[in-house]
Amino acid sequence: MKYCRLGRTGLYVSKLCLGTANFGTGKSSGKGDWGVVDEKGAFRIMDYALDCGINFFDTANVYGGIETRGLTETIIGNWFKQGNGRREKVVLGTKVGRVFEKSDLDGPNNVEGLSLYKIRRHVEASLTRLQTDHLELIQMHKADPLTGWDEIWEAFEGLVRSGKVDYVGSSNHDAWQIMKAQESARRRGFMGLVNEQHLYTPLARTPELELLPMVKDQGIGITIFSPLFRGLLGIDAFHPEKRPMNAESRKLFEKYRDQAEQYSKLCRELGETEANVTFAWELSRPEITSVIVAPTCIEDLSSVLKSVDIVLQEDVLRKIDSIFPPTVEASPYI
Repeated sequence: MKYCRLGRTGLYVSKLCLGTANFGTGKSSGKGDWGVVDEKGAFRIMDYALDCGINFFDTANVYGGIETRGLTETIIGNWFKQGNGRREKVVLGTKVGRVFEKSDLDGPNNVEGLSLYKIRRHVEASLTRLQTDHLELIQMHKADPLTGWDEIWEAFEGLVRSGKVDYVGSSNHDAWQIMKAQESARRRGFMGLVNEQHLYTPLARTPELELLPMVKDQGIGITIFSPLFRGLLGIDAFHPEKRPMNAESRKLFEKYRDQAEQYSKLCRELGETEANVTFAWELSRPEITSVIVAPTCIEDLSSVLKSVDIVLQEDVLRKIDSIFPPTVEASPYI
């Protein structure tokens, strides 16, 4: 495994981050909050990840299923409880901000958002489920346009000063929102954001316009979620039946079939799998800290470990650009 610093911090994390959204077999709402791995299977995956040198784990307080929010954190907590240094070896990140359908926060406060009231209560609940007294990273699941940064930082500063949280990150934030957050943190004498979790793939290159230049300038890390673009960039386009696809993935495959076939042809020429080439492409950007891999079994994880060692030459990068062209910012003068 290879490691790098989390943004401008002195904390080292693995280039592959273990995603846990598949842990827990709760009912899906159809919005991407499902689970397919039971507790025993999750334990095996987490043990294997540690054995492979993956020290960065990503989760969220709402993972586990529509009627079983928090189940994924509970599974991770039960795994920690087994001891043998499991908790001490993991850089753990969870998230706050989304809605629990069944929550102690009833009434008008049971909504999406980042009020101080909600952050403190939800983080305390996460600590209980995770059976730990601290988090290395707490992340805002999405931006809250209705709550001011002074209130948000008041909540996170308190958690940091009390030792319950080490670092604060964001997810699904635009560059301008992050800059507002950082300026507010600087005025308060607080460290601010150290990492942004974002969608960035050969098929989703909009972050190259503003987000990536901004995080490079500000010393903020980027962790990529859904790095295979709902699995599309991990499919052998000439034999798509080898990989199970849900309705969403199949729709994406049909939309991008021509590009997917060109990509599979290139990967065959390289002698590498589509998934490994995709991860190698993403990790080739210096702004990228880690890519989140969300396996459903040990074999899924084992198959992508090689990606951190793949170096794509300039001619290969140009070929990928020809298949998946970079986003071009439209000029108002054209």
